[in-house]
Amino acid sequence: MSTAGQRVLITGGGTGTGAAIARAFAAAGAEVVVAGRRPEPLAELAGASDAIRAIPADVTDEASVSALFDAAGPVDVVIANAGAADSAPFGRTTLAQWNAMIGVNLTGVFLTLRAGLNQMQGRGRLIAVASTAGLKGYGYAAPYAAAKHGVVGLIRSIAQEVARRPITANALCPGFLDTGMTDRSVDAIVGTTGRDAETARASLAAFNPQKRLIRPSEVAAAAMWLCAEGSEGINGQAIAIAGGEI
Repeated sequence: MSTAGQRVLITGGGTGTGAAIARAFAAAGAEVVVAGRRPEPLAELAGASDAIRAIPADVTDEASVSALFDAAGPVDVVIANAGAADSAPFGRTTLAQWNAMIGVNLTGVFLTLRAGLNQMQGRGRLIAVASTAGLKGYGYAAPYAAAKHGVVGLIRSIAQEVARRPITANALCPGFLDTGMTDRSVDAIVGTTGRDAETARASLAAFNPQKRLIRPSEVAAAAMWLCAEGSEGINGQAIAIAGGEI
């Protein structure tokens, strides 16, 4: 399955990891559709490449996801990347925080992959960008970790259903990424602990045995690999991109 000439839909595609994935697929000759709730970064990304098209959408809304796939047209690769993070001690986590994390990080993946699968006629790839939080626990991020664990379980279940078809379903599980989401985590650590930003960032990088943040381009490369020739047997996997953390 060559990426050239394929149509690839990426949620959360306007910034960070999603944008890196979009650029990588576009450079490889794919037609890319990026979706997200904020039209400005989507438009900026699409404006820089004739191979990228932007469609605003909210992955937590079933009608919005349906409209997204109608507007995109038939797609060969669906990458459910949209997500958000929040931090709080478990005992002080509100129901609203829980619902928000489950909504975007798990329900959004369900709606996106379900719509993507239902319109696939031949070969296809379903990819969820999860997290090492889907493979282990992190303090002060229980709802996020619960949602990402749910994504891994969802992918493993989908993989069983599509195994007799030329479709695979896999999850990519990066560690802390060098993106705006991590910048917000750094800000939260600074605000809570009084540490300086450099120390706070180093504390997150320390989870990686390589003592660094993961680059979005590394996640993009893994997504490209899952769509390349020879990847047919990779199905139902949760692939850690974390320098050996898991």
